[in-house]
Amino acid sequence: MRFRPVFLLAFAAGPLLTGATPAPSPGFVDRADEWGLVFRYDNGATGQLYYPEIVGGGAALFDYDNDGDLDAFLVQGRPLEAGKAPSADAARGGRLFRNDLVAGKAPKFVDVTAASGLRAEGYGMAVAAGDYDNDGWTDLYVSNYGPGQLWRNNGDGTFSPRPDGARPPAPGSPPPLNLSASFADFDRDGWLDLFVARYVEFAVDRNVTCYAPSSRRDYCGPSAFESSRSVLLRNRAGTFEDATLPSGIAKVAGRSMGVVGDDFDGDGWPDLFVANDGMFNFLWKSRRDGTFDETGLPAGVAVNADGRTEASMGIAAGDYDDDGDLDLFVTNLTGETNTLYVNDGAGQFEDRTALSGLAAPSFPFTGFGTGWIDYDNDGRLDLLVVNGAVSLVEDQARQGDAFPYRQTHQMYRQGDGRRFTEVGRDLGEPFRTAEVARGVAFGDVDNDGDTDALVVADGPARLLINGVGSARPWLGLRLVGRPAGAKAERDLLGSRAEIVRKGASTLWRRAATDGSYASASDPRILAGLGDASTVTEVRVHWPDGKVEVFPPPPLRTYTKLVQGTGRKPGEAPR
Repeated sequence: MRFRPVFLLAFAAGPLLTGATPAPSPGFVDRADEWGLVFRYDNGATGQLYYPEIVGGGAALFDYDNDGDLDAFLVQGRPLEAGKAPSADAARGGRLFRNDLVAGKAPKFVDVTAASGLRAEGYGMAVAAGDYDNDGWTDLYVSNYGPGQLWRNNGDGTFSPRPDGARPPAPGSPPPLNLSASFADFDRDGWLDLFVARYVEFAVDRNVTCYAPSSRRDYCGPSAFESSRSVLLRNRAGTFEDATLPSGIAKVAGRSMGVVGDDFDGDGWPDLFVANDGMFNFLWKSRRDGTFDETGLPAGVAVNADGRTEASMGIAAGDYDDDGDLDLFVTNLTGETNTLYVNDGAGQFEDRTALSGLAAPSFPFTGFGTGWIDYDNDGRLDLLVVNGAVSLVEDQARQGDAFPYRQTHQMYRQGDGRRFTEVGRDLGEPFRTAEVARGVAFGDVDNDGDTDALVVADGPARLLINGVGSARPWLGLRLVGRPAGAKAERDLLGSRAEIVRKGASTLWRRAATDGSYASASDPRILAGLGDASTVTEVRVHWPDGKVEVFPPPPLRTYTKLVQGTGRKPGEAPR
C-alpha cells in the first residue's frame, strides 16, 4: 500500500445441509441489515491521522458451531488518541454473529459475542481461522495493533483466550502492527502453524505529519516508517512456540500486508508468499526441515514485469488456468495496476497482467481484499476486488467528506483465452457504491451454491449475496481428515481437489482460509461446472502428499470427503 502523489467424503455420512435464498437476483445484493449482520467498523480516526487507521480491518466466515453453515466474526478498531472516548460501535469490540440458517429460508444472523466469551477489545486489524488444537472446532487468531489474540473454540459455543507464543516486543519498542495471518501446516506434522504478517514500526507518540499534493494533511506512506519482521509460530501439539528466528523468517524485514501459505513449487511442502508494500515481495520456499529460503526475486514474484516494486496489499491464490498449480493475483495502488503472476508448475512465475486484460481497469483503483471466485459458476475462476484509496481523493475532500478515500469495487470475469473483463457495474448496487473497503471474506453464506462476500469498509459491513451462480450446476466439497494424535476430524487446509469432468477440462480448486486481505474465508470448495456438469471422479491431493480418488459426489449440495476413505490412484473402484 505504498502511497504515491496521484492528483464437503465419507459417502456414508451423506450430503451436508443445503439451504436456499428466497429469490435469485441478477447480481449481488447487500443483505447485511436484512439478515441481522449489523456491524459498523470504526477505525477510531480523530484527525491525528494515525497510520493503523488507514489499513484495517478484516472479517472471517467460518462455521464455529459445526452446524453446516457459515458464521461471521468482524474485527473492530478504536481511537488511538489518548483521552478520546470510543464510539458505541468501537466500545463493543469485535463481534461474533451466529448464522441460524434453516434449509429453504434466508439466513438469520444473531450477535452472540457476549455469550461466547470472545472479548476482542484491542485495536483490531485482521483475523485468521483454523483448528489449531485438532479437536474438530475452528479457532480464531485476531491480529491487532498491539499483541495478537488467540481464541480457542471450546466446542460449546464459547471461546477461551490462549497465549499466542510470540515473543513480546523489546522494551521501548512500538507495539507490533499485525496484519494478515495464515494457518497452514508448514512442517507437515499434522498441526496447523501460524504466520503473522507484520507491517511497519509505528508508535502513536512518534506520529509523523505528512501532506497531500494539495497541501491538505494526509496519511503518510509506509516509507515514513521502519519495516518490521513478521512472525512464524510453530504448533507443538496445541501449544505455539516462536519459530521466527530458527526458521529463517527473521532474516529479512518487510512491510508485509498479505500472506498465503501453500505449495507453490509442487514439491509437496507448503511455502509462504508474502506481499510487501513498496518492497520486494517474499516467496519463502520450504527447505522441508522447518526452515525457509527467501526466493521471491528469482521466482519472479518480487517485482512486476517492469522490475518495479508495488504496493502489494491483498492476495488471491488459485489455479485460474486449471493446469494443476497455484497462480497469484496481488492488489496494488492507484497508478500501479493489480498484478497477475502465472505459475509454470515448478514455482517460477510470469507477470501476465497486461496479456490478461487486468492492467487498464485496475489502474485508477487501490485494491485491498480479493479472491478467486467463480461467481457465475461457468467453470472459470473470476476475481472480486474491493477498493479504497489511501491518499485522499481531492474532489471528495472539497465536498467535505469526513473520510475522502472512497472508491467502487470491481469484478473481473474470466472469458475465453484466459482474459478478463471488468463487469462490476452490471452486478448491482454494491459495485456502484463508493466506500473505503479493506478486508473481504468469501463463502457460501446461504448454502445455495454460489460464493458470497463479507466486506469490511469504513462504516457498515456489507454482506454481498450472489444471485447469479446458483442457476448453473455446482459441486460442493469439504475436505477433512484426522491427523495423528488429533481428537477429531478437521478441515485439512492446503488440500486440493482435482475435479475430472466428461468432455471438458479438469478443474483444480484449493481448500484454504487464508488470502484476500486481513480476512479468513470458507474452507469448503465450491466448483461451478458450467455446461460440463458430468463429473467422473474427484482426486484429492492431501497436505501430507497422499492422493486419493473418490467417485463423483452428488451435485448441488456439499459432500464431506474424508482422508483415508478414498482409493489409491490406479486402484480398481470399490
